[in-house]
Amino acid sequence: MTHTETKIQPYIAPGRRVHLAGIGGVSMSPLAEVLHSMGLAVQGSDQTDSPVVEQLRKLGISVHVGHDAQDIQGAEFVIRTAAIHDDNPEIAAARAGGIPVFERAEAWGAIMRQYRNAVCIAGTHGKTTTTSMTTHIFMAAHADPTVMIGGTLPMLHSGYRVGGGETIILESCEYCNSFLHFFPTVAVVLNVEEDHLDFFKDLDDIKASFRRFAQLVPPGGHIVANADNPGAMDALKGLPLFTFGCGEDCSCRAVNLTWHLGRPDFDVVVGGQVYTHLHLRVAGLHNVYNALAAAAAAFVLGIPAQAVRMGLEGFFGAGRRFEFKGQYNGAKVYDDYAHHPAELHALLEMARSLGYERVICAFQPHTYTRTKALFDDFVRELKAADLVVLTEIYAAREQNTAGISSRDLAQQIPGSLYCATLDETARTLRGLARPGDIILTVGAGDIYTAGEALVGFRSGR
Repeated sequence: MTHTETKIQPYIAPGRRVHLAGIGGVSMSPLAEVLHSMGLAVQGSDQTDSPVVEQLRKLGISVHVGHDAQDIQGAEFVIRTAAIHDDNPEIAAARAGGIPVFERAEAWGAIMRQYRNAVCIAGTHGKTTTTSMTTHIFMAAHADPTVMIGGTLPMLHSGYRVGGGETIILESCEYCNSFLHFFPTVAVVLNVEEDHLDFFKDLDDIKASFRRFAQLVPPGGHIVANADNPGAMDALKGLPLFTFGCGEDCSCRAVNLTWHLGRPDFDVVVGGQVYTHLHLRVAGLHNVYNALAAAAAAFVLGIPAQAVRMGLEGFFGAGRRFEFKGQYNGAKVYDDYAHHPAELHALLEMARSLGYERVICAFQPHTYTRTKALFDDFVRELKAADLVVLTEIYAAREQNTAGISSRDLAQQIPGSLYCATLDETARTLRGLARPGDIILTVGAGDIYTAGEALVGFRSGR
């Protein structure tokens, strides 16, 4: 398998000066810190000032607010976030001056070549939680890993960590084939399903991308895959796999699974022997699979069973993954990042197992293309809630060329309510909340602000 060509490698060296366009981003700021720790001279720019930007400045990294062609002066190469396009003045100036411009994923790919172990966790959904769980395990093993997560992990108080050990753990996204720039020694594939159809042609195209990702693993490395996910098994057919799941043929499987208030208890069995026993603090069958994936990745790298147990039993969730926000009028309010039908299914199935009288789901669809492509699936999954509140679609990077609205979903879901704005959503939830309810604010956009507004209300105001 020929790796995606990576020309950035010679530039990732001490003394080189790099400019990061969009340096305050969720995966750009840790990139800046890692490059800084490697001895590169790092500078950058971001659209707004922020605590993240201030932290970078404290490390001695120069950050300009706004984007200006003058900001790249002195840089030998530029790295940009995916949100910054060719018409950005810094990118245009770099190209005009013959300064190489690289994508963020290319830089992470080059960096991971510095590590003996590169654990790259991929899948249509579950990446952030599984990467977080894996981080907990390696921290419990005192492996001092470097970590890049697409969300906030409470243990780290951020989404990243710069360690001094020989392992790097990265959440690895398939969008725009970004993970094909990586150099995994352990490639974890959680699931392969339809998503990002604004980039991929169809499910077969997605499967082909995941197969290419898995084939990047060198001899002596490991492909860890979910044996119970048909898409993953089809994509990786014929490759040497270390599988996880609940079936008897899995390399790493859950046995003696029991439930306590929605939270799982089970043995992790590898090769017919109990590797460890887990009592998870996070609920739902999907988290059994996430934990098995993390445990499998740890096993193939020789991590002691005790560290797997300690790491996973100390895991209470990542930010925006069934995150408790507070209470209002006796109702418990949680926030979750679910933005794909399969994620919605797992979330609502888990919420219904917790014994609440009503499950109220306030859902913000993420992107017009995803909403249109998976419309019927969203309708089917949302019907599992007792009451659905739909706020308008979060555009993210898109224009509404599909002519679609959350109103269209509301028309297909009996009893659902449509809210044009997040303020209206918060007011609607305030009127609905009663003791015995669980209220979920759900989506990858800014729906969480509706839940925060709700728990910020006081009776009588």
